[in-house]
Amino acid sequence: MRSPIAIVDVDRPDGWTRWRAGLCASCAANCCTMPLEVRLPDLVRLGLVDAFEAEHVEPRVIAKRLQKARLIDHFNHKNTVFTMARRASGDCRFLDADTRQCTVYELRPETCRLHPQKKSPRPGYCAYGARVQQQR
Repeated sequence: MRSPIAIVDVDRPDGWTRWRAGLCASCAANCCTMPLEVRLPDLVRLGLVDAFEAEHVEPRVIAKRLQKARLIDHFNHKNTVFTMARRASGDCRFLDADTRQCTVYELRPETCRLHPQKKSPRPGYCAYGARVQQQR
């Protein structure tokens, strides 16, 4: 199923909406179409990497395993940042396509926890897009 929204143009945050409490309730989860960068603690919390592995295995080896499993798309060796793989629609793998809600909300990565107030291409602003009713 294709996402009901267009992938957010992260290169054009000048058109984003100033974030305010409650805005997410009517949004189509546009932020969940942007590339998601995570670190090892996020991967452990999500259950994609074992805590023992994170402590004793080199991140590049972990990245190779996760790429082979198609869980990540990219690994930045210099900053030890993993970019999560997305669905063909562009959605985050943890986003429910029908409800547009996060399926791992309590376990979500730090990037998601701090978006858009602190971790965002434009802090304090979000790529808000009103949720539309899908016709079946």
